[in-house]
Amino acid sequence: MTTKILALTDALGNLADFRLLPGQAHDLRGVPDLLDGFYANHILADRAFDADWLRDALSKREIAPVIPPRKNRNQPAVYDEEMYKWRHLVENFFQKIKDNRGIATRYCKTDASFSAFISVAATVLWLK
Repeated sequence: MTTKILALTDALGNLADFRLLPGQAHDLRGVPDLLDGFYANHILADRAFDADWLRDALSKREIAPVIPPRKNRNQPAVYDEEMYKWRHLVENFFQKIKDNRGIATRYCKTDASFSAFISVAATVLWLK
């Protein structure tokens, strides 16, 4: 019931890839698998993804991180605040797929069927 969806969307808010994580796991746990083979100029994420190792990995791949720093950082990282405003497209994607009751309430018993349901919902959204 507490499964997390870690999603990667394109610039239009369409699903590019996703991973399922256990509810008690931190969001950063699924990032290396999600970013494997991924290329972009920028990546937008929220404060939960503010980690030095992620910023270093992105800079090695020449991807500019647009991630606001956590409040407790001694030396806050700089980010493009205007570009960060576009992160709402990811939140919009989650709101749209949660219109499907099966996704919102996690009716599927297995991760495979839940992943398939997310894929179908994302495909229907993409086709609209």
